[in-house]
Amino acid sequence: MLGHAALVIAARDLMERTDPATAGLWPRATALLARQALEGALDDFWRKRSPGVEHCSMKAQLLCLPHYLGDEELAERVSYAWAGLSGACHQHPYELPPTLVELLGWLGTVEELAAGLKPAGN
Repeated sequence: MLGHAALVIAARDLMERTDPATAGLWPRATALLARQALEGALDDFWRKRSPGVEHCSMKAQLLCLPHYLGDEELAERVSYAWAGLSGACHQHPYELPPTLVELLGWLGTVEELAAGLKPAGN
């Protein structure tokens, strides 16, 4: 399985590529890759900071995140990004896929989370 950094790179590659073969598919594929990267980063974080929490529901993990992360604002944006990405991964007949701007914002949050978690392993 790809690491969360590689997943973010793949997601950004999908957004930057204008290929008729991926027209209409890339927004949801990008959202899926970004959500996998976010969940992978959180799994790594929980294994280092509080082993066992990674086995809890994502809702429980996100509720605990502000306390363990120490950055309430980032934790809120991570929760918002996860909710947006999760919604974007599930196609419904009358919903539009996420926009490029939404995806860029969510991916930025994923990258910020992953960058902020590196010192947690020290």
